Amino acid sequence: MNVTEIVIGVAVVILLLARQVQKRSVKEDSRPLIFLVLAVVGLFEAGQYIKAHPVNNEAILLSVASLVLAAVFGVIRAYTVRLWREDGQLFRQGNALTIVLWIVAIGIHLGGDMLIDSSAKGLSTTTLLLYLAVTLGVQQMVVRYRAGQLSRV
Repeated sequence: MNVTEIVIGVAVVILLLARQVQKRSVKEDSRPLIFLVLAVVGLFEAGQYIKAHPVNNEAILLSVASLVLAAVFGVIRAYTVRLWREDGQLFRQGNALTIVLWIVAIGIHLGGDMLIDSSAKGLSTTTLLLYLAVTLGVQQMVVRYRAGQLSRV
């Protein structure tokens, strides 16, 4: 993983964490562009890594398991997000627990490198943007689902 990829990954994580605790309209969350960009760039980086490094089945399995875990953490975090109506508009805002769950999830993903043999070290850092796309996408889908349920009440 080169310095540019690290800087991009850190910048995206900082931006995501900051946006989690901002008061935002739920309507604003409905744009899938960020998920698509993260997923496309993440898939590209993973593909480049796999072309350049031998990756065994264990590393692939751990990567897939990490993406499943990303989805699980997305669901859990979605229930830490506060939803409320103000002047007829629906808003959302995460809290300290939301941030802690983000940090734990990312730590677990990056910690996966310790479980992978030396031939695929760095795979989890290379797939960080893909991981973020999955976990953020799932979180937003559940938040929108919850918002829809709140709107019906």
